[in-house]
Amino acid sequence: MKQANILVVDDERFFRELYKEQLIEADYQVEVCDNGDAAVARMGQGGIDLVLTDMVMPGRDGLSVLQAARSLPNPPDVILITGHASLESAIDALKNGARDYLVKPFDADELRHLVRTCIDQRRLLDENLQLKSQIRLFQSGQALSSLIDLELLLPQAVERLLRELGGGTGFGFLLNQGGGTRFHGLLGIESTQAREIPELLSGCLASEEGFYLLSAEERNLLRSSRISADSVGLLPLRADGELRGGLVVFDAPDLCSSGSVPVESVHYLAEQIIIGFNNAYRYQSAQELMHTDDLTGLYNHRYLQIALDHEVRRAQRYGLQFSLLFLDLDHFKEINDRHGHLSGSAALREIGLLLRDCVREVDTLFRFGGDEFAAILVDADADTSRIIAERVRKAIDEHVFLREQQTPWHLTATAGYATFPADATDQEALLDLADQAMYVGKQVRNVIRSALDIDNG
Repeated sequence: MKQANILVVDDERFFRELYKEQLIEADYQVEVCDNGDAAVARMGQGGIDLVLTDMVMPGRDGLSVLQAARSLPNPPDVILITGHASLESAIDALKNGARDYLVKPFDADELRHLVRTCIDQRRLLDENLQLKSQIRLFQSGQALSSLIDLELLLPQAVERLLRELGGGTGFGFLLNQGGGTRFHGLLGIESTQAREIPELLSGCLASEEGFYLLSAEERNLLRSSRISADSVGLLPLRADGELRGGLVVFDAPDLCSSGSVPVESVHYLAEQIIIGFNNAYRYQSAQELMHTDDLTGLYNHRYLQIALDHEVRRAQRYGLQFSLLFLDLDHFKEINDRHGHLSGSAALREIGLLLRDCVREVDTLFRFGGDEFAAILVDADADTSRIIAERVRKAIDEHVFLREQQTPWHLTATAGYATFPADATDQEALLDLADQAMYVGKQVRNVIRSALDIDNG
């Protein structure tokens, strides 16, 4: 068991040496100060379990030492010794937070008994606090490991990891299978600031396991992102042996002060986050099989509602915007009528490939049904959405379909889009506006229209 460290404060050398000798004999570590100012400075450095101070001293007296001790983050206990002062003043000191008091003269047994009682009580309280902390950590870890929704897991994981580290900023991210990054749980940092960081730290993320603290040299990798941090912690998240995402935290006080990962609790929490991520990722993969269109490999209409709900909540939480694009092929029925449904299916598969080439990695594509398609365009305002929609329209217009079947065919498409929250502030209204915009375009065909074009249709 670690020896308790006691600070003896008295302006008279005789008493300092007397108390020190008696406490060392009782197997305590003892330090001495001859005035209140020196005692306050020593307490501020930490590591003191108990202060034994005379009540009356020149300059800063025992009550002032007591007040200074009580203001510390992890205050030591204080026993006041009174001789010239009155018993009433000692009792008043108890009311102000002193653990106990001694009245001069007293014998060595009385001193050692009082100190031992005080240290034992302090040790018991520390053990209770530690037990409560471990229970809280266990509950947090179990809650994280049982989450199967990645979009709930990552924000909670960032928040609880930072709480364990005493604060700071950070974010979680997922790597899309086709490339690109989706951010979750942004705390104290904007998505524009976070955008480049996973790529800049890709080497560290790929090579490390568990919670990892970047060296000063590795932190220099972030210079181009204009992020300056005294400490950066990483938690790579893998599933099926592949890097799928991660957590990044900056300037957590416990990391900054220690220069290393400070406590086992952080590693325990990281392990539970990893377990939760693996469970959630496998669950999501199984869900995606249920929500995937067999013909094109895109998501189906059932998943559109789920994805829209997630994107609306994410946009509301972080003040982001996104757009919903609807796409309908013009005169598609003619392929089926002329060449049969197998050719029509082949053309739809080609549409799926074209759409993947036209949108960004972070965007999500859907086959809404028949020859209708949709896309959620992440972080896309109206101008960005128009550019992407025009790219899609042009690609379809210029593509020659069914070449392998030796029956070349040309198709066109009409697109409509609406932007959250500029055009609509809930998913049902957004769906309706994007659909109406596409319907307005259908009056002409092979065009793109926005929600703003509906009244002019």
